[in-house]
Amino acid sequence: MPKKMNPELRENVVAELEWEPSIDARKIGVAVDNGIVTLTGHVATYAEKTAAEKAIKHLHGVLAVANDIEVRLPVAAERDDADIARAVVNALEWNVAVPKEKIDVLVSKGWVTLEGSVDWYYQKREAEEAVRVLSGVRGVTNKIVVAARKIAVADVKAKIEAALKRNAEIDAQKIVVETTDGQVTLRGNVRSWIEREDAVNAAWAAPGVTRVVDRIAIHA
Repeated sequence: MPKKMNPELRENVVAELEWEPSIDARKIGVAVDNGIVTLTGHVATYAEKTAAEKAIKHLHGVLAVANDIEVRLPVAAERDDADIARAVVNALEWNVAVPKEKIDVLVSKGWVTLEGSVDWYYQKREAEEAVRVLSGVRGVTNKIVVAARKIAVADVKAKIEAALKRNAEIDAQKIVVETTDGQVTLRGNVRSWIEREDAVNAAWAAPGVTRVVDRIAIHA
């Protein structure tokens, strides 16, 4: 399939942003250069900023996204750091997937930093997702580390390769899995950014994984 030219890809990105009901696409600028999409402008919430990025990941021809959208909170949404910190702690406490006792929270000028150690990558991801939708949050830095239990390298590799083969959206034959003491390195070629993300998530889901190095290239 031929690679999309920039004007056509930009048109698709704009259309996808306009299609997503949680985004005010009128306030978002789009530029495309050789498959690299740059988003600019401003939105009212951090959740809307991340939703814009998520909305275009699956588009054919998108190789990467530079999300330069600015979060401009309405006056009614302004909250001091103490209020935001309490809201973050409550959100983590209510999320059953998050071991809140293992996570530390720091809030500075509306920006939330999460630190600590968890057993699984999905717990790290869930913690961030619980926070990004809160009122008053301008951004999230996720410094939570995954400190999984030790497991045989061969078992990790086999489980990841099996997971890749089960995923209908991934061409597992084009991805090479290398494992070394908790670290997984993925190499190869895929057709889209979302396919690469699915492969990385499959690697993170394996027991014993503490780090995933993404060396996958996208050939749209």
